[in-house]
This record gives sequence, C-alpha cells and structure tokens, in this order.
Amino acid sequence: MLDPQLYSLEDKKGLVLGVANRDSIAYGCALAFRERGADLALTYFNDKAKKHVAPIAKELEASILMPCNVNEEGALEAVFDAIEKKWGRLDFALHAIAFAPKMDLQGRLVDCSLDGFLTAMDTSCHSFLRMARLAEPLMKGGGTLFTLSFYGATRVVKNYNVMGPVKAALESAVRYLAYELGPQGIRVHAISPGPIQTRAASGLRDFDEMMSEAAAKAPTHQLASIHDVGRTTAALATDSAKLFTGETLFVDGGHHIMA
Repeated sequence: MLDPQLYSLEDKKGLVLGVANRDSIAYGCALAFRERGADLALTYFNDKAKKHVAPIAKELEASILMPCNVNEEGALEAVFDAIEKKWGRLDFALHAIAFAPKMDLQGRLVDCSLDGFLTAMDTSCHSFLRMARLAEPLMKGGGTLFTLSFYGATRVVKNYNVMGPVKAALESAVRYLAYELGPQGIRVHAISPGPIQTRAASGLRDFDEMMSEAAAKAPTHQLASIHDVGRTTAALATDSAKLFTGETLFVDGGHHIMA
C-alpha cells in the first residue's frame, strides 16, 4: 500500500527565490509546493516588484516575505537569517533568478563585455552556489535544492547568446553540488522548461517565434505551462524522489529530444 506521506510536503518548509508575478515559473512552483502542504518563504526583487508578490504571498499563506536582490551584499544572508529564526530548518529551496544586461543578452556572445558576462554569471549561477551554502546547515535532515535552466545550455539556441554558457555552468554546478551535498541527504536538480512566456523571457529577441517553433517541433506539439513545471518540481521535493539527484529535468513536451 502506498504511503501518502511519500508524496506530501505537509510540515515541510520551503524557500522560493525570484517570484515576479503570477506568470512567473517561480509562482507556478510555489503554488504546487503549497498545494502539497508546504509552508513557504517568498522573496521579491525590489519595492516595485513587491506590489505583485505581496498578494501572492497572502494567497499562499507564506510565513515569510522579504526583499532579496542577490547582487546586494547581505541580502541573501538576511533571508536565511529570517528562516533560521522563524523555522530553524529548511526542507527545500528554489532558485528562480537569472539576469544579463540587455546589451550583452541581445548581442553576439563574441561581443559580450566582461562586465556583462560577470554580472550574468554572478546573478544566474554563483547566487545558486551561495544559496546552497546558506541552505546546507539548515537542511539537517536532508532536503532538495532546485534551480531553473534551459536547453540553450547544451544546444545553440538563436538569440539565447550569453545565457547559454551561463546556464551550462549552472547545470554543471548542479552536478557538483549533488556530489558534495549528497552525503548530507541534500538532493540538487536543475529544472529545464521549454520556452514559457514570462517577464524574464521578454528580454530575448524573437521569443514568440522561438515558442512557435518549439511547440511545432515537440513530440507533444505543446509547451509546458508554469503549472506543469510547478507540479514536476513539487513532486521532486517529496520523499518519493529521495534517491533522485544531480539531474537536469526537461519539462518541455519532449522538445529537447528532437534534432
């Protein structure tokens, strides 16, 4: 007989970094975590974003709502300090943060500036390492760390430009973190959706064309929604997936398998 606790997040404490609005992948994941019973901490980028995220925090009955710009010294640490004081532990955390300066994102990789490359790598990749380092001592009984990638990490995707190498580094970091944190029972995954219309995606040139082409190419002839991504991510946070780690999981209707 199946143990329902294996598939539940009741009494679990989770952090979701990078909720922007109800169209964001982070929201789809946060909603799925909450539907399985988790208690949540949510962050927003700045005061302008707060007006979009505060109603989400209320809807999801989040115990913690805080600003977090990972490029600001001490911001991420403040979030983890609040978690330690409120809960004393953490069971899962989702890193849904990526950024590259518009000029570097929309230009050729060969023309990318050093400052632009370092900003993209720090914000989109190294902040995940910092999140893992802060989460480790709070995951006393094990846990799960997630980040978001894209198939442009391993294949050339027109107009993805500097984010390709950055996401490749992120996926590699997932594997190394899974190795290093595995003995503590901490699992690490990258979730790789296909194209989804989000605020972050709007920074890519010809994104609508990319979505249409991906839907036509995928075996299912449809793309994942934020809720599809959320349900997959939430399932991986449960004990039913406790021996599953170090993976990049594609939630894209099979698009990534096509030549």
